[in-house]
Amino acid sequence: MTTPAMGPAANVIVLDSWALLAYLNEEPAAQQVRQVLRRARRHEILALISIMNFGECLYTLERRVGREHTLEVAGHIDQLPIEVVLADRKLVFEAAHLKANYPVSYADAFAAALAMRHRARLMTGDLEFKALEKEVAIHWLR
Repeated sequence: MTTPAMGPAANVIVLDSWALLAYLNEEPAAQQVRQVLRRARRHEILALISIMNFGECLYTLERRVGREHTLEVAGHIDQLPIEVVLADRKLVFEAAHLKANYPVSYADAFAAALAMRHRARLMTGDLEFKALEKEVAIHWLR
């Protein structure tokens, strides 16, 4: 496993659902996410999100605003400079290992596993990730 001590790749950011929802809902942390997206659009960095976290955003939005509006928002997300990473067998095993050993949600385990795979910094404001700070570098949103 890659640890933060090895240093995160400065050019890769993994967003979790907390970060993407903060951006979509124009919360105070949205400005920091917006800056990352601008840099990704200029190809200065690579912004990633796990398909599991993408799905987490969708179900959260659908509960709040309904299916029709969620489909519109999904179209907007598709236009963002974020690569949605599918879960292959290896990523599933890595996420399962994290879930088995840390008090995090299964979707959060995917975000962390993806960040670890890419030696990336994980952008979030979800305090559940405190448990993983020794495993993955966190870019805390406030």
